[in-house]
Amino acid sequence: MRLQDKVAVVTGAASGIGKEIARVYAREGAKVVIADLNAEAAMATARELDPSGDRSLGVAMDVTNESQVDAGMQQVIDRFGALDVLVSNAGIQIVAPVVEFEFAKWQKMLAIHLDGAFLTTRAALRQMYKQKSGSVIYMGSVHSKEASVLKAPYVTAKHGLIGLSKVVAKEGAAHGVRSNVICPGFVRTPLVDKQIPEQAKELGISEEDVIRKVMLKETVDGEFTTVEDVANTALFLASFESNALTGQSIVVSHGWFMN
Repeated sequence: MRLQDKVAVVTGAASGIGKEIARVYAREGAKVVIADLNAEAAMATARELDPSGDRSLGVAMDVTNESQVDAGMQQVIDRFGALDVLVSNAGIQIVAPVVEFEFAKWQKMLAIHLDGAFLTTRAALRQMYKQKSGSVIYMGSVHSKEASVLKAPYVTAKHGLIGLSKVVAKEGAAHGVRSNVICPGFVRTPLVDKQIPEQAKELGISEEDVIRKVMLKETVDGEFTTVEDVANTALFLASFESNALTGQSIVVSHGWFMN
């Protein structure tokens, strides 16, 4: 198994992409920590992955709260004695034109995506540096590379994750820590399903046209990226055996945006 006895923390892992990453990591032998704002869902997912409770842990974590993040990461280390992989995945989406975007919602978006990535990274690096090893994986987006209407804070935050990852790659190299970004296309999760009617209303088009003419227009085959596609990429990055692959962003999008 490719992650045998590695300790992996996945934020936002009680549902969607994060849950599938946690599932794949557990299948590959990792001890998996489900960190999520929804404490009950985090515990339930941990039990689902390992009913014995020996190799999974649910942790309540608001990634924008410094004390919660630090306490949650300490809980992981106290329980498993190590922290080998961090997947910074927690995120939300709010859509509106820039001219109408509420500042409070802008701040909320950047806090979850960027402040959350920073706080969880800082806490993880403290342990990874002691171990002289680790892999940090950020959940970016094709919007880390491209812009779309109605998504100013999301696009801004996802671009910012690439910058953070590059700095972590440079600073972490001396400590055996790698850092990379996964940039998925549209994945049919509740986060995306919520956007379809919202964008249809804002753009004045049908929900079918949002899917065909907005979300999947630039793909090579008109297909959504799947949670399995993203999880397998996260497994590849977590299990890569050298520092040759660091500071990179991998686009997983059926050809939407080609490097």
